[in-house]
Amino acid sequence: MLVHGVGGTTPEEMLEDNRVTRVTGDSTANIHRRTDDLDDRPWAAEDPPLREAYTWCNLTSGNGARALWLLLLPFMIVNMAHWMRPATRGPVRTHRLYDGLVRFTALSLTVLLVAGACAISLDLVAWQCAASAACTDTVSWLKPLEQGGGWWGQPGRRLAVAAALPVALILLLWWLSHRTWSAYESASPPVRPRPDGGEHALLSLPGFWYGRALVARLRSAHTTAALLTVAAALLAATGPHDRGANGGGPLEAIGWALAALTLAGWVVIAVQQVRHGRTEDAPDQRPSPRLARALPWAAVALLALVLVHTGWSRDGWLTGGRYPTGSAVFPVLIVVQGALAVGLALTAYALHRRARDADRGALLGLGGACVALLACGIAGVFTGGVAQRVADWLDPSAVPGEEGATIAGPPVVLSWEASAIPVLLLVVVVFAAVVVVRARRERARLAPTVRGRYPGEGQDELADRSGEIAGALARAGLTETAGPLVGWISGACLALGLVAVAGAAVGESPSEAAADAPGAVSAFADACQGLGSWLMGAGVVLLLALGRRAYRDAGARRTVGILWDIGTFWPRAAHPFAPPCYAERAVPDLSWRMGTWIEVTGGRLVISGHSQGSVLAAAAVWQLDAATRSRIALLTYGSPLTRLYGRWFPAFFGAAALRSLHRDVPCWRNLWRATDPIGGPVGVTGPTGTAVDRGPLADPLHYGRNLVRPLPEPILGHGDYAEDPAFAQERAALFALLTRDGVPPALPEQAAAPR
Repeated sequence: MLVHGVGGTTPEEMLEDNRVTRVTGDSTANIHRRTDDLDDRPWAAEDPPLREAYTWCNLTSGNGARALWLLLLPFMIVNMAHWMRPATRGPVRTHRLYDGLVRFTALSLTVLLVAGACAISLDLVAWQCAASAACTDTVSWLKPLEQGGGWWGQPGRRLAVAAALPVALILLLWWLSHRTWSAYESASPPVRPRPDGGEHALLSLPGFWYGRALVARLRSAHTTAALLTVAAALLAATGPHDRGANGGGPLEAIGWALAALTLAGWVVIAVQQVRHGRTEDAPDQRPSPRLARALPWAAVALLALVLVHTGWSRDGWLTGGRYPTGSAVFPVLIVVQGALAVGLALTAYALHRRARDADRGALLGLGGACVALLACGIAGVFTGGVAQRVADWLDPSAVPGEEGATIAGPPVVLSWEASAIPVLLLVVVVFAAVVVVRARRERARLAPTVRGRYPGEGQDELADRSGEIAGALARAGLTETAGPLVGWISGACLALGLVAVAGAAVGESPSEAAADAPGAVSAFADACQGLGSWLMGAGVVLLLALGRRAYRDAGARRTVGILWDIGTFWPRAAHPFAPPCYAERAVPDLSWRMGTWIEVTGGRLVISGHSQGSVLAAAAVWQLDAATRSRIALLTYGSPLTRLYGRWFPAFFGAAALRSLHRDVPCWRNLWRATDPIGGPVGVTGPTGTAVDRGPLADPLHYGRNLVRPLPEPILGHGDYAEDPAFAQERAALFALLTRDGVPPALPEQAAAPR
């Protein structure tokens, strides 16, 4: 059973035959055989192993519209934080606290996204631009909503119309989550006894890859929270006017009643986030609680009442300046997210101290907290950049908020967040420059040692051959810089968030705050504020273009796909609007196929996985019962099991978990190259001291030209492991070990025919 990795490989390439036929599966994920292997003759001892290829690339690729998922990057990143806790059983309450803090952080991102949409549609468009004749002259389609221009010109009615944008965004996210939920999270796992994968094999739990019920509950909670955010934003506009102009009137009383209902909804959501966690001991087949199903509809009804209340006629109500309470919401969100990240870091460090040294994970166990903070930072600069870009588009003649501007501009803190984009890019550029210098030094250090890696070959020296190989070795080592990069960017996000909150407290944008500073400082502040909005607009276009190319071009996908596939490998345990988890379809597919084939034929099986396919293969083997696993061997190559997954997700792929996997399968071999930037050694030995790893394999296979290979060999890096003779040797050795003397076991009478 061959399982491809990132970027996908065609069944024809995997089976080394142009004539292949799909034997099971659909157009999204399927299994192929060579057409010549479709006959039903019995399996003879002299026959070579029957080969099948599982292709799953359509689970993560497809048409260019899927590139829009890249805009949900903060949701995907915060979902990864859920799975990054240190590998320790620890106190149950500590684990629940960690998971709860991640869920609240994810919920704050939904609120931030919807609040940003409200800042654009309600504040910039309906509250500010529609109230200014100069602005509506520039944006002519706003003329029907111009203040004093007619029935729709009243502020409440303008706001009710503008609320369509955040509501449409909420409906889009709900629809995407529901559609992918039915296609991915609803794949049924094999029915089998209680898990017996060992103390550390958390991936062996039967409910691990079946998140249907949890995602449904999360989708209900986040949809409700998003609708409540829109309702609260509308009430924030009508409340001050009703209390000031018509104090004690019916509109004020109704406003207070609606605000109380909105607050009650938030309390229910908070309680639900605390009480409803993830269940993995068994497939969660429970229907969603009635309250969870009713919450979104109750929020829709409440929002409808708020819209009617907002659009009610109010004499003498005129808008001007910034939106009421708008400048206070975003600083509060930043403070809340910072507090959640600090709490997450303290909880993770408490678990980290209890973990064994080999399973402590990246960044002193703080990988989850840093990744959650990174998600908040990305969401913040994205929101601030888009808001600043829209403000510049509505008022292109001057910097919004300054003298001569037609609108006041977005909330001050969003201007600070937009100004942080050039600073964050500067941090990345400096870090990249340091990494490049280190890579060049490593290349120079390794170049003299390359020739000694090929003993027995002739002394012919190709031009710069040693430098070329040393460069590949040095570039492969850059993967280890991912941890420091995440740490530096997370720290910069935290520092810039504090600066943004301080700037919002002063009530001045970066340009205004630096107006009286020396010329260089003032110019830098102006450049950051102006450049941030343009960089954000260019960044969105670049992100979509990169995502579209990655889904259509295999070369680009191999470059950026590993990071995306790591993020979408994990079930949606924290954020329901994150891109869907392809493993919740792929792992049950593989488990069903291996289990049913062995049950029907009584045969043995070697599952062979490359790159991300090796992670899917390991997860699928863990999902099988002990009797089935005893008939399976595992061959991995270019595998990130330890190098990436073991480091960042130690509770699930740490040393203890991989040792338990080695005990569960009769034999396991792993091939790796020193030039591979993704794969690496597993670092596990069996009970008898036998090592899983074979490597590093020579790459290129030969240093120069020889009688057998007269042309220079390519440096393969992460690809084409099947080209190495070690691949065929290890596969044949595993098959021989499984069948002992090379003769397959006898088939049961009732299952002798199928192959």
